Amino acid sequence: MMFEKGGYYPPIGHKKRIIRYNENKLLFVGKHYDVFERYQNLPSDSLYLSVNLAGLICKKSGDFLFGESPTFSAGKQDDSPEQKKLDEWVHENNLNMKLQQSATANAFRGDSFFKIRWGQKWGGKVPQKFDPFRIIIEPQNPKYVFPETSSGDASTIEAYHIAFPTVVKGSGDQDWILNIESHYPNKIVYRKFEMYPFETRGIDVVEWKIGNEIKKEYREVETGVPFPLVVHIPNYATDDDWEGIDDLSEHKPLFDELNRRLTKIAEILDKHADPAIAVPTGVLGEDENGNPTFIVGRDKVFEVMGKDDVVPQYITWNGQLQSAFEEIDRIVEMILTNAEIPAVALGKGDSGTSGNSGLAIKFRMNSLLAKINRKRQFYEKGLKELFMICQLIERVKKGNKAGYDFFDVKIHFKDGLPQDDAELANIMNVRTGGKATISQKTALMRLDGLTEEQAEAELKRMEEEAEAEAEKTEKMFANPSIFNTQVDKGNEGEAESSNDGE
Repeated sequence: MMFEKGGYYPPIGHKKRIIRYNENKLLFVGKHYDVFERYQNLPSDSLYLSVNLAGLICKKSGDFLFGESPTFSAGKQDDSPEQKKLDEWVHENNLNMKLQQSATANAFRGDSFFKIRWGQKWGGKVPQKFDPFRIIIEPQNPKYVFPETSSGDASTIEAYHIAFPTVVKGSGDQDWILNIESHYPNKIVYRKFEMYPFETRGIDVVEWKIGNEIKKEYREVETGVPFPLVVHIPNYATDDDWEGIDDLSEHKPLFDELNRRLTKIAEILDKHADPAIAVPTGVLGEDENGNPTFIVGRDKVFEVMGKDDVVPQYITWNGQLQSAFEEIDRIVEMILTNAEIPAVALGKGDSGTSGNSGLAIKFRMNSLLAKINRKRQFYEKGLKELFMICQLIERVKKGNKAGYDFFDVKIHFKDGLPQDDAELANIMNVRTGGKATISQKTALMRLDGLTEEQAEAELKRMEEEAEAEAEKTEKMFANPSIFNTQVDKGNEGEAESSNDGE
């Protein structure tokens, strides 16, 4: 058993993983000092500068994966029960937003978990007519999820244990309860244990020792679903371990070096912001004994050599700043290269897009798009599994009243790049010999973001306006008087006089 009396929480085999989660979260939010102070033994009052490239790397993954919402299709018509049910799950669970949050967090943790359950969002605190029982998809904090793998395959997860500590009120943070929710095929097992702080870091408890099990809290719930109701989506992974690989751990030495270079440059600039000045001997005042009356530390001035041997000048040292800035540029370039983020994705350097086609920009983004595609495969697999479990749960709860057939979800991802519509139109024109490739209604829906009903209404108004214009033109040409030109009377008289003269 993973959790039993005399054991430790977190389990020893998962401790490094949770430390990595916590450190990378600090890097993501820009708290680099809290991560590197232990490695550098930095004093608490020391100057420390950092640049948050870690946050940039993670945000790019979330933006390119789910910045544009993917399309979920049941493979049926839009008004089919299957498609309506799929749209309901996506909409009611705010799945598009949760997926972007998941992709961003996945980049710094390496793992993402979703739990699927049948219940009420507010757990009965709101009347059922406002909060009915339904499918609920919830993201889980990975540091509280402890997978149990197959004995013969470390990459295959057989069970998920969601375990989190809560303090007993009034115990002064000394007595704790370990809440465990174990997901197995066909069932969920709930348990609780007493536990006590074992290791602290500052005021935070980081490790507990597990005590007696609270027997009355043990219960099992049959799910009727032959899979655990938890889905694991790694950032990306190898074939010999279940743990995902994050985007930040491999860059930590470079993050640290970049921050140290920035800090040293700041120290040099601070030291020489108010430099001392050297003046010739005899310039400054003297007392009755002939001794100078200045104090170097206070007045930032001192005399040197003879009056004719030195020109007054400030004492400064550039500290080889040019070389330091060149090293910073190289470190940043190495970090972005290793992170597979091209300059064009950041708008830095020689990355202007003026005059470039959408296809040219896409080729320059190839490394980032390859990285996103690698992650997308894991999300596609995980989401298909998630929607399959949703269907199985609803079949258990509703039976034949579910009202739809079992379906396989098709997910159409966007690449995150802006479309060059003019270029696409030219390509379509060449490939189809100038024939129309989409209907007017589809064009309105895509260009103006209209629904099908709104596009149909707009087309109807366009037809009515065209008919009204045609009727107006027809009436104009049907009236023969428009062809009769009125002759000016003065000109007409002149014309008659001219004719008489002839």
